Amino acid sequence: MPRLLHTADWQIGACFGQFEPDEAVLLAEARFTAIERLAALATEHRVDLVVVAGDVFDAQGVADKTIHRLFHALRGHPGPWVLIPGNHDAGLAESVWTRAVRLQAIPDNVHVCLKPEPLLLEALGVAILPAPLTQRHTHADLTEWFADAATPAGMVRVGLAHGCVQGILADDIDSANPIAAGRAGQARLDYLALGDWHGTRRIDDRAWYSGTPETDRFKANDSGQALLVELAGPGAPAVVTPLATGRYRWRSLTPTLQVASDIDQTLADLARLGPADVVKLVPTGQTDLAGYHRLRAAIGQTRGRVRGLQADLSALRLEPTDDDLDALRADGYLGEVITGLRDRQRAGADDAEAVLARDALALLAGILDERRARTAT
Repeated sequence: MPRLLHTADWQIGACFGQFEPDEAVLLAEARFTAIERLAALATEHRVDLVVVAGDVFDAQGVADKTIHRLFHALRGHPGPWVLIPGNHDAGLAESVWTRAVRLQAIPDNVHVCLKPEPLLLEALGVAILPAPLTQRHTHADLTEWFADAATPAGMVRVGLAHGCVQGILADDIDSANPIAAGRAGQARLDYLALGDWHGTRRIDDRAWYSGTPETDRFKANDSGQALLVELAGPGAPAVVTPLATGRYRWRSLTPTLQVASDIDQTLADLARLGPADVVKLVPTGQTDLAGYHRLRAAIGQTRGRVRGLQADLSALRLEPTDDDLDALRADGYLGEVITGLRDRQRAGADDAEAVLARDALALLAGILDERRARTAT
């Protein structure tokens, strides 16, 4: 009974430029750690082989050192590894894969499938049907040949592909690198290991996306896993078990702030975060200066605890109270401007000029408050 570990979308060499440099380095390093964890899981669960459904590397131009590190990480499991190129590391005439060959980086137990032809692992009774991408985007279904591919009788047929299953995933990613829905059944596959979608997703009884083993985006898509697949034999149902592999939890917080208790709740949510969290905070609504100060202070403290924090406060309106404005101690011309804006906001209720006056007042109050805080320090 062949047992395999299905994984994909390692994105080795990803830079995470949206984060601070020290955070980005640790997030990139976590991807290597995830591969080492995959090797350990493969050994622990005594799998017969590991299949990797594309996007092993994040880009063609990764450093030679990165190539060596990746293949060195695979040595943690001595059994066969079968890899195909995806859209990020397509098997071009000159590619990261040809460099890996020249560097003599690929271990003997690693099979890189650069051509659409069966790979027969006779000792395991497994025939791999790969659909490697040879360019970043194609509008042809590279898995079509699976149906006509002859494999020896009695061997389990495993397809390996990277792309978008048509009619299943979101419309905006349902174009390049298409894969026909129902391909596993139509091609008599016992299992179809898919890559490209970064979350774990079942397509049908015989086709799954494993997702990336280390979460890399703010989407609730069940990522950070690999799939343990048990195949009793040709035609038998695949038994698929997700295994946790990821280290970091990526969380998106989008609170709507209206009253002081909303700030309290947001601060409590931030306080629960720890070293395993990567966070994106995008509050909306409004707050006074006191609430704004509390939020900014909490963001600073949270950055010291979590692995990474992106905070976007641009959609949060600053609504200073009378006490806030009095505390700014703006006199002279600025005092007159503040008084005029406050009067215009009160007089116009919801008309366009009142809204403009409110936004200008909030902006000016924020600038003055920040200047006062800098002076005080």
